[in-house]
Amino acid sequence: MTKADLVNRIAEKTGIEKNDVQAVVELFMKEIKDAMEQGNEVFLRGFGSFIIKKRAQKTGRNISKQETITIPAHNIPAFKPAKVFLEAVKEKVPVS
Repeated sequence: MTKADLVNRIAEKTGIEKNDVQAVVELFMKEIKDAMEQGNEVFLRGFGSFIIKKRAQKTGRNISKQETITIPAHNIPAFKPAKVFLEAVKEKVPVS
């Protein structure tokens, strides 16, 4: 599902104009992004959490130059689904 598909489904189910729905979806994503850029995590009860994971410094290899490089410690955004959400997906999505 794309963002456009999401906007279309919400507009159909609520009867709200697509442009208004798109503005809300865009703002929702922007607020989550802004909060995480400031170092805050976002918790949506029953859905999941947008968290910041810390990656330690490590040694890597640049195979094209055959040299060892140091990858500095850094943070990455991650999503952790709520238990209710996780269980619903486990029950309803067929295993392929």
